[in-house]
Amino acid sequence: MLLNVAAYQFAPVAAPDALAGRLRGRAEAADVRGTILVAPEGVNLFLAGSEAGVETVLDEVRAEPGFAALAAKRSWSRAQPFGRLKVKVKPEIITFRREGSAPLESRAPAVAPATLARWIAQGRDDAGRRLVLLDTRNREEFGYGTFEGALTLPIDNFTELPAALEPHREALADATVVSFCTGGIRCEKAALFMQADGMPNLLQLDGGILGYFEEVGGFGYQGRCFVFDGRVALDPALQPLVDDTPAQGGR
Repeated sequence: MLLNVAAYQFAPVAAPDALAGRLRGRAEAADVRGTILVAPEGVNLFLAGSEAGVETVLDEVRAEPGFAALAAKRSWSRAQPFGRLKVKVKPEIITFRREGSAPLESRAPAVAPATLARWIAQGRDDAGRRLVLLDTRNREEFGYGTFEGALTLPIDNFTELPAALEPHREALADATVVSFCTGGIRCEKAALFMQADGMPNLLQLDGGILGYFEEVGGFGYQGRCFVFDGRVALDPALQPLVDDTPAQGGR
């Protein structure tokens, strides 16, 4: 079985090219495939390989100042879901193009998976405010599944989120809005930006859908979670939709 991980962390990277080079070397030596994105604002990883091999790459990241607490969402597959290794240095580890959206000094308030599950069961948060779940993913992704009753937006790229959300903001003013995405990176950026942009009631689901599946399972969720590799999507038990044919590419 191969270990699959999704991991990211926002922290200043002083020398992105040097870190990318070290991570490439570790991954190639361990026959780990997937995507490694490095930017001045942090690191974003989607990797698969032997457990020992993947852990060596994660350890290399954690050795970087500011990244000791890097956490990874884990799942398993029989087949290698990535066709190759891609390592890129980019301006952002997830493209959003909004100033002040990188949580380098502080992050927007987060909701733990167990807390969200309780709110879903109650139909409101602990203060009695109505609950709205906001899907920050694109239409291809939420086509495979999302939280029951979630607000989904007709976007194809994450950069379109603020404009697509604008018509809903007034109607959401009296709700506690919990944003979510696959692994947490997009809802973390979106929550920080939207709070600064006048939505103090917007929170983020810590760890995203995959973190929720790991801790809670599928309570309140319908369908699967789309992932950016040859497995296509994972069910709440973290079992892949496709697990027999190696992928021809990675993302």
